[in-house]
Amino acid sequence: MKPMLIPMLFLGLSLQAAQTFTGVITDTMCGANHTHMNIRPDEKCVRDCVKMDKRYKYALLANGKMYVLSDQQTPEKFAAKKVKVTGTLFEKTGIIKVDKIETAK
Repeated sequence: MKPMLIPMLFLGLSLQAAQTFTGVITDTMCGANHTHMNIRPDEKCVRDCVKMDKRYKYALLANGKMYVLSDQQTPEKFAAKKVKVTGTLFEKTGIIKVDKIETAK
């Protein structure tokens, strides 16, 4: 491999553009349906599931898909709320590297 090609390959891999995803903050245990947990309201269920077991993470449910969020602190205040998440999606892992979370209209 030519010496100039290696830096160009790394540059191309690191230049993934940030995207905006709109959806609802949930947890990886319940996803879209919190009724089986019998915890109301839904925002309490989301927070409790994440705190209950380290296997469960805050996630974004958008367009029928669930994406785990790299930031596991900020989503707590948006539990069960509609939000816009700006970040980079790593499609192989389904993780969004979060740059910003804000309330969606």
